[in-house]
Amino acid sequence: MTATTPDPARPDDDIAALAKGGRTNVLGFVLRLAARLPFLFIAGRVYGPEIVGRFAIAVLVVELAALLATLGLKRGLAQALAKTDRPHAHVVWDAIAVALILSLIASAVLFVFPQIMYPNSEVIGFERLLPLVVFAVACSDISLAALAYRLNVKAAVTARAVVEPWTISIAAWLLSYVSARDGLIIAYVLSMIAALIASLVPFIRSYGLPTGWRPHLTPMFALARANAPLAGADAIEWGTRNVDRFILGLVFPPTVVGIYYMAQQVASLPQKLKTSFDPVLGPVITARLAVNDRAAVAAQIRQVGFWIMAAQAGLALIGGIPAEGVMGVVGPEFVAGAGALCFLLVAEVLAANGAVAESGLVYIARHRNLMVSIAIIGVQVALTFALLFVARSLAWPEGWAAAMPAVALAMSLALGSVVKAWLAARLLGAPVSAWRWPFVWAVLATSIVGWAFVQLPPELEWAELMIGIPTMLLVYCAIIWRWAFKQEDRALFHRTSA
Repeated sequence: MTATTPDPARPDDDIAALAKGGRTNVLGFVLRLAARLPFLFIAGRVYGPEIVGRFAIAVLVVELAALLATLGLKRGLAQALAKTDRPHAHVVWDAIAVALILSLIASAVLFVFPQIMYPNSEVIGFERLLPLVVFAVACSDISLAALAYRLNVKAAVTARAVVEPWTISIAAWLLSYVSARDGLIIAYVLSMIAALIASLVPFIRSYGLPTGWRPHLTPMFALARANAPLAGADAIEWGTRNVDRFILGLVFPPTVVGIYYMAQQVASLPQKLKTSFDPVLGPVITARLAVNDRAAVAAQIRQVGFWIMAAQAGLALIGGIPAEGVMGVVGPEFVAGAGALCFLLVAEVLAANGAVAESGLVYIARHRNLMVSIAIIGVQVALTFALLFVARSLAWPEGWAAAMPAVALAMSLALGSVVKAWLAARLLGAPVSAWRWPFVWAVLATSIVGWAFVQLPPELEWAELMIGIPTMLLVYCAIIWRWAFKQEDRALFHRTSA
């Protein structure tokens, strides 16, 4: 086994590997936050909710097409590389070739039927050309998955947290002077191309060019078929976070979708913490499962689950308590999305334990995990339509009605988290819950501090954000660090553990 892959003979290194990846990804999260906020400000203030709403639905469909084009190889690639006798570079280039073929098919379908991307408005300008970027997204995902197998997390941080968000932010600002109609779409295309380049450069450095490579696409398609539950789990997890936006687009005009999308983008920043752990968590879990050490897998899920839940709860508090002020920064028209933002932030906290448990379930019970995921998204869709129907029948204000998909999301994710954590604990023979009672005291204390700042008069709203948010964060972190963190948790902050 090479030095770049997890060593199943050294279980004591698991926490060190997770901590090292965690430190890298916390840095990546901060960088992503720093880059994403300018984009939200530019999109809200310069382009407005209607253009943002059209952009939100179109990008949703394109990213779903790219996800399906990877056929679960983002997660399945690690297993393929661990079991093959062929050069790893050849296996990875096979995966890229499969993604290219499927991306071309998906792009062709969307190009011929562009109304799929714009269900609530007319196709205009360069919008029909957006599907051409599907391959860039899929290929970047495969390249980063291959690098993650060699525990190169830095490449994903660079591509996803630096290159992609800063490119779209800068391009959206510059293009607003050229076309206020097509600027966001073109900026998105440029950001995906930039992310692809940032993924391929370290990938080629690590794996090399495909010298002597002859495509073995049949085995790769066979692997893709075997990994269909993985692909399904990926697609459903993605769909759970996005189907609410699509349903909203079927019921409301683009302006409402744009407001909801902005709330969704702010709330999705905590969710990136979990997805950024996937590259290092997947290889470590597969290494433990290779020696049938299921107790160690449960310990890994508990550890990462706690780190993610602690961070997401803190972010939910500092984003949800002053929600109107946070959305007002994006633009005054977006304050109506404050209610949706609160429920979306709560949903991320409720989903954390189940999402991390799923990282183990996709390897030990992929079909059962898929069935649970399908059932949960079915509950979410049904709840969303039911709550929207109730809101409209009672003539609720549009802002309240538009928050109903977020309520349905929070309820369904809470249910899914309980079921998946229970299933993982049962199959691994050890508890996987990340819950710790100091969370209660941290949330209560932070809420009291936040409530006090929200009571400030409107002319001091700047203090609510500039002073209130740091104060809330300080109170929350102090309590969590003192009473919730254990010795192994502090490994996340000690470089000597790396």
